[in-house]
Amino acid sequence: MGAVIGVGIDLVDIERFERVKPRVRERLFTRAEARYCVLQRRPALHFAARFAAKEAVLKALGTGWSGGIAWSDVEIMREEHGAATVKLAGKAKAREKKLKIRSWHVSMTHTSTSAAAVAVATS
Repeated sequence: MGAVIGVGIDLVDIERFERVKPRVRERLFTRAEARYCVLQRRPALHFAARFAAKEAVLKALGTGWSGGIAWSDVEIMREEHGAATVKLAGKAKAREKKLKIRSWHVSMTHTSTSAAAVAVATS
């Protein structure tokens, strides 16, 4: 692992995502993220974890949701073996390049009521 450039963490109440309307989900998540989540036994848990991971990534970038970064600029997916991966686009990708981030390490976890994620950006 290279030098740590940024670290972010976030905690989300899963109940919030049990009430989210499909139109709002379409704004917050990419099609690929939504497709994965709706196929799970408890979709709200997976939506909440991905939202926490998106927030953690933006905290690691040092921006939060400022500077014109769109929700879809950060995508959280799974590799075949289950590890979370980060894919950036738009202004989030530009910030990643500016900071010379070469890799991401993301971990998500949950209880029955909360989902949390941590993201580490390295050079």
